[in-house]
Amino acid sequence: MLLAIDCGNTNTVFSIWDGERFLCTLRTSTEHQRTADQYFVWFSTLLNHFGIEADIRSVVISSTVPRVVFNLRVFSDRYFNCRPLVVGKPECRLPVDVRVDAGTQVGPDRLVNTVAGYDLYGGDLIVVDFGTATTFDVVASDGAYIGGVIAPGVNLSLQALHEAAAALPHVDITKPERVIGTNTVDCMQSGVFWGYVGLINGICDRIKAERGRAMKVVATGGLAPLFQQGHAIFDVFRDDLTMHGLTVIDAYNKEG
Repeated sequence: MLLAIDCGNTNTVFSIWDGERFLCTLRTSTEHQRTADQYFVWFSTLLNHFGIEADIRSVVISSTVPRVVFNLRVFSDRYFNCRPLVVGKPECRLPVDVRVDAGTQVGPDRLVNTVAGYDLYGGDLIVVDFGTATTFDVVASDGAYIGGVIAPGVNLSLQALHEAAAALPHVDITKPERVIGTNTVDCMQSGVFWGYVGLINGICDRIKAERGRAMKVVATGGLAPLFQQGHAIFDVFRDDLTMHGLTVIDAYNKEG
């Protein structure tokens, strides 16, 4: 079995792939101080809780937080007796090209989403990922990653409003009943929700115009279904897009 690990700035996700389906997906906060032993105690406890027996033979990692990779490597080596494949490292081959400015480092999560999107839906894609940042990744007709857009994440924007303006409370993101708010909370929720619907639609429209062709919009991340309610232009939502990409990359490297 394969253990796929996606480490983002906020959360780290572990999924077990048996070759046909994901047996489970577990989520924890990202902390660079967490040791290999702490990872294993948390991981094994949850597997026991769900009654899952996993014979893990390989590990693949995507991490936007470089400092956690060392302990995840130790975790893999110590408890599963294997050297993990780490996306972005020279030994990890990708089944798609990366065509950006020379010297540019592309986030591993964006490369993984590109691989997953192309594998599932073909080329000419815009992949919108709602994470700590909201990213838009552009996939060419041949599956190559050709660039994209990075915008502040939804929760990051809400946190910035709360911290920078003393009179503004912390609010949860939800679809407001009306655009015009009649109290502070409603005003903030309307601004964030409809502001992001406009941002999503506007950026996707501009990308399509710049590319001069029809493009499918693929969304991932927990907030994507919420923004779909505001008529954001997603053609498909795939919650496990990044994890699927990790399985494709792992298989591609084993083939070679």
